[in-house]
Amino acid sequence: MSARIGFRHCDPRFGFLWLSAAQPAARWHADGEGPANYFADTPTGAWAEFLRHEEITDAADLAGVRRSLWAVELPGNGYASPVLPVAVLQGGVETYPACQDAARTLRGAGVARLEAPAAALLAGGASGSHVLPAGLANATPARDGRVWVLFGAVDVRGWLAVDGGAPPASVLPQVRPLAQRPSRP
Repeated sequence: MSARIGFRHCDPRFGFLWLSAAQPAARWHADGEGPANYFADTPTGAWAEFLRHEEITDAADLAGVRRSLWAVELPGNGYASPVLPVAVLQGGVETYPACQDAARTLRGAGVARLEAPAAALLAGGASGSHVLPAGLANATPARDGRVWVLFGAVDVRGWLAVDGGAPPASVLPQVRPLAQRPSRP
């Protein structure tokens, strides 16, 4: 495969790539280990990552969101997949150290690209839609989302797909919460 398209949300004031190590830690890199650029395999996955990290669960909160969404041409091969339990791959912030350790080990072995299951999307959340005479329907078979991470300096081409917009409310039910909320009595 010569290329794949990844999707990335970002603040509309900036470009779609981190260029330095001065980047907040995330699932696959710790402080000072950047740049690490994360891409989802679908626009829904990219929006889900944003919603999860901002802990947005109510459609009313989308009115204040202004993000850009980019479609980015990524290298087609050379991705390694970390070997971790699904609960860690898709867990909350408490699982980040294990993911960061796995990514650090892969990078130490010369890996510059990682592929993993999407942590933000629920199972089947990357299925997309079909257009039918009666309107839109969920595409079948169901499909799970993927995330691709490119470590270090990269030179990739991107296209701005959404300039200062908000994710569709239809993404909210597809998002796996980042942290479990304590139940209220």
